[in-house]
Amino acid sequence: MALDLFPLAGMVFDDNAAAADRGRVVSVSMFVAVLCLCMVVGHLLEENRWTNESITAIVIGCIVGTIILVVSKGKNSHIVRFDQELFFMYLLPPIIFNAGFQVKKKQFFHNFLTILLFGVVGIFISFVIISAGSWKLFPKIGFTGLSIQEYLALGAIFSSTDTVCALQVLHQDETPRLYSLVFGEGVVNDATSIVLFNTIQKLDVSKLEGWAVLHVFGDFLYLFSTSTILGIAIGLLTSYALRALYFGRHSTDREIALMVLMAYLSYMMAELSQLSGILTVFFCGIVMSHYAWHNVTENSRITTRHIFATMSFIAETFIFLYVGMDALDIEKWKAMKTSLKTCFGIYGVIIFLVLLGRAAFVFPLSILSNYISSHSETSLITLRHQVVIWWAGLMRGAVSIALAFSQFAHSGVTWDPVYATMITSTIVVVLFSTLVFGILTKPLINVVLPHHVHHSSDQQAKTDDITLSLIPPEDPAESGLQQARRSLSRLLARPELID
Repeated sequence: MALDLFPLAGMVFDDNAAAADRGRVVSVSMFVAVLCLCMVVGHLLEENRWTNESITAIVIGCIVGTIILVVSKGKNSHIVRFDQELFFMYLLPPIIFNAGFQVKKKQFFHNFLTILLFGVVGIFISFVIISAGSWKLFPKIGFTGLSIQEYLALGAIFSSTDTVCALQVLHQDETPRLYSLVFGEGVVNDATSIVLFNTIQKLDVSKLEGWAVLHVFGDFLYLFSTSTILGIAIGLLTSYALRALYFGRHSTDREIALMVLMAYLSYMMAELSQLSGILTVFFCGIVMSHYAWHNVTENSRITTRHIFATMSFIAETFIFLYVGMDALDIEKWKAMKTSLKTCFGIYGVIIFLVLLGRAAFVFPLSILSNYISSHSETSLITLRHQVVIWWAGLMRGAVSIALAFSQFAHSGVTWDPVYATMITSTIVVVLFSTLVFGILTKPLINVVLPHHVHHSSDQQAKTDDITLSLIPPEDPAESGLQQARRSLSRLLARPELID
């Protein structure tokens, strides 16, 4: 009789496992369908300069979350459950690598010192202001329960910026240095925030002394330098392998696969060595774009640019879509025992500290950068540009969400009232800054940089340049049809001209 029960128990277990697997497949399928919806809606709103992919994904996430909440009768608002390990291991690497791969290296390294000032020194200034400010102001509005290490973690969480909205309004051809500063500072900022956050996690607050600050700064410099060297080394190794072995003579697929796998390997090696995978993969992307990209075939050059951009786009859309749905997570709101008045006080304090922390380093460091740089008119960061740089870094995004989950949740779930309050506060600040500050970005830049809106003629000139590059010098012996055929042939032979 007992022997007969074991197969029955196994069958029940298998049935439960099969049902769970089927549920996961259904959830993933639904999430992919919503991702496709985000892309379609984003395409339809592409000409609308008041919005961007981040805002579109968040709004659709909120709508889908509301629908799921109604269908489940208030029990759930998610299709899938957020996992910070999924974010750091699979979603963040392609975003950062693509940023390094697509960066305009001439402008980036020309402004490298200023970018480091904003992205490294500026982060420490903002970190100190947000950490100390929240430590002083939270108890005054009736919110307590956080440790010193958690206040320090808050400083790192809310020092991370998201410059997507500003970069979609700025034009690289019109304001190349401003665009380079905003873009470069945004990438270095995210990497620095994560390195600083990881350093704080290893900090023993019970032994905090006067030299602790220098110890943290020393650990940070070690992680920053070694991670950068590792990324450069793997990028150069990949470039040498592509040049020496010439994979392209057999198949361009091997070239592309090697670049993708080596880029991801650089991130994994840094994480295994307890370094910063973000910095490693970023500088690996810069080196690959400068060396490896020129050692592959023409087809591989075009393909890699679009593959990396596509992977980054999908990962970013995935993150913001989930943020929109997570804003309606009933479990977190129920676990939170903080009063509504205190909650709004927390939101106000965080947003105020973000504004103050940003201003505390952008304007002084801009003056310092102008002093140490050449005194030519084009190299100076004007007051108008400083205002744009300050505003561009006010938005908070996916990195802040992921760091908050890492600090205050386990596998996306927390039952601690204090931690639930910090998770929901982070989500509210991200939503507010992305939607409100993001929507106001274009009007602000139009006021601060009034010449910036007159880009239609530049766009037309760019189109004319592309057209002229496709049309060869006119030959009286050729008919109009023959000239059109030649132009079409050149377009098909060199599609990168339209990038």
